[in-house]
Amino acid sequence: MTEKTSESFYGPDFNSLQAQDSDIAALLLSELVRQQKNLQLIASENFTSPAVLATMGSTLSNKYAEGYPGKRYYGGCEEVDKVEEIGIERAKALFGAEHANLQPHSGASANVAVYQAFTKPGDTVLAMSLPHGGHLTHGSKVNFSGKWFNVVSYGVRENDELIDYDELRDLAIANRPKMICSGATAYPSLIDFEKVRQICDEVGAIMWVDAAHFIGLVAGKAIPSPVPYADVVSFTTHKVLRGPRGGMILSKSEHAAAIDKAVFPGMQGGPIMSAVAGKAVALKECATPAYQEYAKSVIVNAKALAAGLESHGMRAVSGGTQTHLALIDIRASGVNGKIADERCGASGIVLNKNAIPYDPETPAVTSGIRVGTAATTTQGMGVPEMGEIASLIARAIKDGGDEKAAATIRGEVNALTAKFPIYAR
Repeated sequence: MTEKTSESFYGPDFNSLQAQDSDIAALLLSELVRQQKNLQLIASENFTSPAVLATMGSTLSNKYAEGYPGKRYYGGCEEVDKVEEIGIERAKALFGAEHANLQPHSGASANVAVYQAFTKPGDTVLAMSLPHGGHLTHGSKVNFSGKWFNVVSYGVRENDELIDYDELRDLAIANRPKMICSGATAYPSLIDFEKVRQICDEVGAIMWVDAAHFIGLVAGKAIPSPVPYADVVSFTTHKVLRGPRGGMILSKSEHAAAIDKAVFPGMQGGPIMSAVAGKAVALKECATPAYQEYAKSVIVNAKALAAGLESHGMRAVSGGTQTHLALIDIRASGVNGKIADERCGASGIVLNKNAIPYDPETPAVTSGIRVGTAATTTQGMGVPEMGEIASLIARAIKDGGDEKAAATIRGEVNALTAKFPIYAR
């Protein structure tokens, strides 16, 4: 007779959650169904692997670890030190970086740390205008960055909707910023990091790249990397990178101490060690040939989706996309971005309204939508499905205000996603 051995306790136990809090358990299940059945086209979202999800509910959540490996303010950090050290080394290897900090709680938190490391309140920073595709932390007046710093904004040309590097240089020479930020949330084209480096060197500015949206494509070797050029690169660890929600910073070794001090104790206390572990797992996944193929497919799919939407009378901003996202001018449809967002949502298509450059509408209304292909590509969808999705979006924008029409489209969406299941048992 063999002795029965019990499994080691790991952590997540849905049955325990269900018994203790059926309300929250039910919502977790309904959210899973929502993700499974609808088309997830938010450019900021993706589906993490079960391995990454497993870290997030682990006993690492219990450990407070202020400080850095080998230099913690609390005892009992021997195991979490090993986790963080593995993640740091994986980040440095994957991106060819001299230094990596995995502790920021989010991309915005990482950006706060960058400001703190290189600037003082009142300093001049050059960054992309929010209406032209930048981020709130790039100087929006409602954000700390716009309140605490003198942010001078640059944008895109009206004729081709691409970054005007001549304007960028002129602004840099005129304003002598302490730091210049490259990166955006709704810019579908590649950024010329070599040009930005030259401008930074000309005026003696720190070169900061906010790579939140496209860092996963860099990890997959699908687009050029900013790391060789930039003093510091900040980003989120979700989106195309397909890790847990969180942030990360890469930098030259000469800035390592300033970055680490800005993150802790400058900007936050203890890191979320379960998230740090999730980042480490995702980084290992990113270092595989399968992920490189995935990253390339994301771009192929984004191009196909943009072309498909153009075939239905919409216009892809800047002539299309070179990344994971497309910004679509929908004015020809006679529907604004807000209404399109609502109609698509009712039809089972999750995307977001988005301002386009030189948008005549307010930010709350907009003339455009933004679509991304990170999540659908993770599901295994390809170019044929992108054509089908483009047709579904066009129909939803046109007819999705009618409940019956929206229900019909939603049924077709559900049939499509059922062919590409996520988290299926």
